[in-house]
Amino acid sequence: MIQQRGPLGSDATIGILGGGQLGRMLALAAARLGFKCHVLCPDPHSPAFDVVRRVTEADYLDMAALDRFAADVDVVTYEFENVPAETATFLSARKPVLPDPKVLATTQDRLIEKEFVTSLGIGTANFAAVDSPDMLASALAKVGCPAVLKTRRFGYDGKGQVMIRDGGDPAVLFNDLGGQAQILEAFVPFEREISVVAARSGSGQTESFDVIENEHRDHILKTSRVPAAVTPAVSAEARRIAEKIAEAFGYVGVLAVEMFVVKDGTGHAVLVNEIAPRVHNSGHWTIDGASVSQFEQHIRAVAGLPLGQPIRRGRVEMTNLLGDDVKDLGRWLSTPDAAVHLYGKTAVRPGRKMGHVTQVLAE
Repeated sequence: MIQQRGPLGSDATIGILGGGQLGRMLALAAARLGFKCHVLCPDPHSPAFDVVRRVTEADYLDMAALDRFAADVDVVTYEFENVPAETATFLSARKPVLPDPKVLATTQDRLIEKEFVTSLGIGTANFAAVDSPDMLASALAKVGCPAVLKTRRFGYDGKGQVMIRDGGDPAVLFNDLGGQAQILEAFVPFEREISVVAARSGSGQTESFDVIENEHRDHILKTSRVPAAVTPAVSAEARRIAEKIAEAFGYVGVLAVEMFVVKDGTGHAVLVNEIAPRVHNSGHWTIDGASVSQFEQHIRAVAGLPLGQPIRRGRVEMTNLLGDDVKDLGRWLSTPDAAVHLYGKTAVRPGRKMGHVTQVLAE
């Protein structure tokens, strides 16, 4: 893999794999720092295409297109974690790819990710590998019910998983998820869902944003509130966990760690649910609610620039506009303390993230 040497110059071009709203907001943050962006994505309607200097509309495994893309950029990053391994390997032989593709190999597989987290002495839900109906039967005996059966790869926003409450036929349950490699996780009776967005530079500088409390609708994030209603001890532990994971990866860029807060005797414990090796939906509040956004932090990190110290501007609430929520745009535009961000998507579908609204309120 080619290593980055020194900070990027002001005339540099940052390559972004993925053209969704995260890529769009990364490109806007890069422009603020004077960088140009080139986005590669197979979708001709990619929201990021509207705001960048150059686009390549091509499949992630189109090696000729990847070669042209690499020749035009100074560093490569990505807005989603399911970048094909072949793509990351191909590009890393030509230009620095940040975060390191080895991080993708860990976070793309839920079992490997859980094993990585527990190897650091960090708590997770009990889990077991499932590669067959017989293994599912054994896993259910070990983990118990209720439990959540998930595909090991390519799951997000509640996709690729099913709740198991009272056992059931292992063959049916296994085959309902396509008969592919799976993981069984014990259901966590959590008190709150939280996340920490952290940034780490190539020099090892680490900065974490305040702990975020998240509410979901049909497995999709609906509202994030900062600061989370947790004790100082829980907040410190959550940030420690995120920074320890970033350090263990040798990470460069922004990552988010989703966690559960659970009762533990007379106090609380924090369990890691998932790692997102990228900027994260729960961190969108930082655009309007902090001294530096998660998107600018990521660009700073991959460009070799010093990270900013994130200072929260007040009590912040971020609301996702999902599907038809966007039709209520007039109300938000008429709300004095609301900052509206639309992603340029034209097709409205149930649960689709059309934009978000941030409100910065008094403490």
